[in-house]
Amino acid sequence: MLKESNKNHSPETNFHYLMEALVTVHQALSNYISRQENKPIEEFFSPTTDNPELKIAQSITPYALEDVCKIFGLSDFERFVLLLCAGMELEPTWSVLCTKAHRNDIKAYPTFRLAFAAFNKFDWGAMRTSAPLRRWGLIEFGANNTSVDAPLRINEQIFHYILGYYELNEQLVGMVRQEQIDDIPTLVDSHQQLVEQIVTTWKQSSQEEAYFLTDLENFSDHLATTPIKLEHSNNGTNGNGFCGKQLKNKYKNQKKSSVPIIQLCGNEFASKKVIAQTICSRLQLKLYVLSANNLPTDPKELDQFFLMWEREALLGKSLLLLDCDDINTGNIDRLNIIKSSIELIKSPLIISSSDRISSKDTSILTFEVYKPNSEEQRKIWQNVLGYKSSEVDTVIDNLVSHFNLSAPEINSAHVKALTVNELEAQRLNNPSNSLLSLLWNSCRTQAQPKLDELGQRMHLKATWDDLVLDQTQRQTLESIAAHVQQRIQVYQKWGFAGKSGRGLGISALFAGTSGTGKTMSAEVLANELNLDLYRIDLSTTVSKYIGETEKNLRRIFDAAEGAGAILLFDEADALFGKRSEVKDARDRYANMEVSYLLQRMEEYQGLAILTTNLKGSIDTAFLRRIRFIVKYSFPDVDRRKEIWRRVFPKNTPTQDLNFAKLAKLNVAGGNIRNIALNAAFIAADSGEPVMMKHLLIATKSEYVKLERILTDSEIKGWV
Repeated sequence: MLKESNKNHSPETNFHYLMEALVTVHQALSNYISRQENKPIEEFFSPTTDNPELKIAQSITPYALEDVCKIFGLSDFERFVLLLCAGMELEPTWSVLCTKAHRNDIKAYPTFRLAFAAFNKFDWGAMRTSAPLRRWGLIEFGANNTSVDAPLRINEQIFHYILGYYELNEQLVGMVRQEQIDDIPTLVDSHQQLVEQIVTTWKQSSQEEAYFLTDLENFSDHLATTPIKLEHSNNGTNGNGFCGKQLKNKYKNQKKSSVPIIQLCGNEFASKKVIAQTICSRLQLKLYVLSANNLPTDPKELDQFFLMWEREALLGKSLLLLDCDDINTGNIDRLNIIKSSIELIKSPLIISSSDRISSKDTSILTFEVYKPNSEEQRKIWQNVLGYKSSEVDTVIDNLVSHFNLSAPEINSAHVKALTVNELEAQRLNNPSNSLLSLLWNSCRTQAQPKLDELGQRMHLKATWDDLVLDQTQRQTLESIAAHVQQRIQVYQKWGFAGKSGRGLGISALFAGTSGTGKTMSAEVLANELNLDLYRIDLSTTVSKYIGETEKNLRRIFDAAEGAGAILLFDEADALFGKRSEVKDARDRYANMEVSYLLQRMEEYQGLAILTTNLKGSIDTAFLRRIRFIVKYSFPDVDRRKEIWRRVFPKNTPTQDLNFAKLAKLNVAGGNIRNIALNAAFIAADSGEPVMMKHLLIATKSEYVKLERILTDSEIKGWV
């Protein structure tokens, strides 16, 4: 779709100006033909320079034709060539003029030879590949043995532009997409401060380049007067189809913009885009997004892409957002393409990435984009709910305390809450106890898709009644739940968060042999707190590559922050072994991985739980950084008897079970559950209720699995 390219001159006015400009070229061609035929030459008249009305309009705002000449620094001769080609598109008689001028009926088209002959200020340098007409692709060459006699044609986008219309270069269609900068969501204060910093930095850096002046007439003054030399690369590629060093060396001495590249880091994807949109709105620029996965891998194609983008940035007053959020940083070839692209681009650029991308030869200013802070989230919730009361404030405090959401996520959670229960939605103007429940469950689901890719979401069924623990263990678990529930009261209202930002995360270590209730305790806490529980497999998280483990852990914690999920790092012995003496780089980085995990646990807004079978293998320096430690001892006879009483669901038919005799089995709670479950299947297959004989069969099977000998004293009197 064509759009008007100039706010102050309509397409009709630009067309009129262009037709007036073509009169000059028409006169030049006619006079050249007359000289060849020894006829009188007409008096030369230039409407575009001699017409007072056109001169006044031009002094206010450049016409599209003059805008192109100014942007790309065209000489008078190059302007003549551009108009010579434009005439072919607009004047039916133009081809006749060309055949007469060429004295050849076949050559019904413009050429450089014709332009040299017809224009009295010809310039042979205009034919160079580095000269504006060819370098920016303003004109296109047809097939011919010599460049000077090759048919010339104006580029379609440039032709539409000088007529007063703007459209995206067809070579960029499908590679970049335009983001609207109208009706942008209002940024929170911390993100708005980032915008102010970036805009101020760019304006100060561009004093000499006039990129970001509010007077857009001066947008390309610097580029027009100091053209950048770009040439197409004919170098070959490496085995992967891309040669980053070739391109880097080729443009090593090329003039770059003094405006630094901006990098927005973090996993707050939606906010980063809105920040870029707001920056463009402030600077009156269009915003285009390019996925890093769409960057060409061939050096010649990459060269051509950035050449066309430079032209687009100048014509459309545009800014490029390079989206690197979805790239695999482990893909070295793709990362090299991105780094080479950063060094190639000469127009203003914003990079959006999860991890920092560095460049040795290019100035990059990096800004971390975080989710809104607690006070900002509170304001967003107040605006979304649209009313205030003490009950609503309590609801908001609970939501902000447990869920770390951005503005779009808060809006989404609110909409979902309204959709889930329309009846309750009608009562929201009169807050009820169901308001928190509706919004709470909506918030829980916000980060589930991200976390489901990083861990196993556990189905929660265990309750306090399912746990058989001693009084000390139970009290510790209840304290953990109280800490999670009362964070907003203690940290914010009572001021403990103001004393120090360190150690506010709630971390716990569950230590004990397998089957003693560690995982079930985590399920009980998640049920009590009405939060999701994710089991994290450290075997897939820990990487042998230096730095990758920290990246994996960061993705897990960042995703979990939004949903306030409980993280269960099961069987953490391998990662939390005693710190060994540092003998090589791997030892040093192994200790750094543990320190990073503990650091994130201390900062994490939710609850993070570690489980281990061997507490003694964990270094005491690490233990000091964990707030709660629950030791799960092997159950004695009385506790085993209680576990047997509770292990069978109410609907399970049983007959003559002797729990005192069953408690003599020297096994943990997890094994007891396995025996009960297997016995239930055996009984069901026999069409009988669960009896001691079925439990005996299941017990023997479990002991074989444990590679233990079942003693007579354990099963004496069962059958």
